[in-house]
Amino acid sequence: MTEPARSQILDSLPPIPDGKPVLIAGPTASGKSALALLIAEQFGGVIVNADASQVYDCWRVISARPSAEEEARAPHLLYGHISYDQDYSTGHWLREVKPLLTDGARPIIVGGTGLYFSALTEGMADIPPTPSEIRAEADSLTLQTLIAGVDAQTLARIDTQNRARVQRAWEVYNATGRNLSDWQDSTPPPVLDVKNTVPIVFDVDKQWLLDRITRRFDLMLDTGALTEVERMRDRYDPSLPAFKAIGVPELMAYIDGTMTLDEARERATISTRQFAKRQRTWFRARMKNWNRVDLSK
Repeated sequence: MTEPARSQILDSLPPIPDGKPVLIAGPTASGKSALALLIAEQFGGVIVNADASQVYDCWRVISARPSAEEEARAPHLLYGHISYDQDYSTGHWLREVKPLLTDGARPIIVGGTGLYFSALTEGMADIPPTPSEIRAEADSLTLQTLIAGVDAQTLARIDTQNRARVQRAWEVYNATGRNLSDWQDSTPPPVLDVKNTVPIVFDVDKQWLLDRITRRFDLMLDTGALTEVERMRDRYDPSLPAFKAIGVPELMAYIDGTMTLDEARERATISTRQFAKRQRTWFRARMKNWNRVDLSK
């Protein structure tokens, strides 16, 4: 990032008072990590991951985790600290973030997982863990079957094209006998009031973002994504959340010979664009009062 670019970006930001937590949300490939690092270097603080794919220790390149060089420029927490087969949920993340809000260093919480931010600033229902047998049953069902088993009020609150969200709602009802919407309505107060933070959400030009997504996946391939995925081939289990990271199933299919590299690149790019579209829609609906930043101008 050149100095004029740094200066221009800093001028576009809202005031950042000493010690105040900074929240940075936005779609994939929009430049969130670079902004977090810039803020950490300019104003001080520790960068805290809020991206569900970047918690896994097996994925650095394919999840676009900050590089080792970037991590050396400022403290980074909750990146690559979870094994590929370890259970990790929004609740786990929230429990890990709580002590970071009061340990003295300004947290700069950055990522694209909207549920992490909503749990942090809106509260999270204390839902019991899902028994393994119920999860196994849910894994075997089609998306339409799962949707049919979820109440209308819950369906109105979630992205019904996102299997993970629908399956979670199905599992909650079958494990507890209560609809997810009921649990949400009895949510305790949030651990962090967004009014006491500097909340930033990326709202960038659509075509600019699509172009970046295409270039970024090519860059991932150039910097070792294929080697990273191949290293996990003998442990590949498509039912595990770690292996659902965009690009992993596609490159695994190429490694297994069921897809060409061009097909894998195209499918991963399309999946990333679709994911970014869902993120943009979610953030615009849920973060209307956040400070909007557009680095595409």
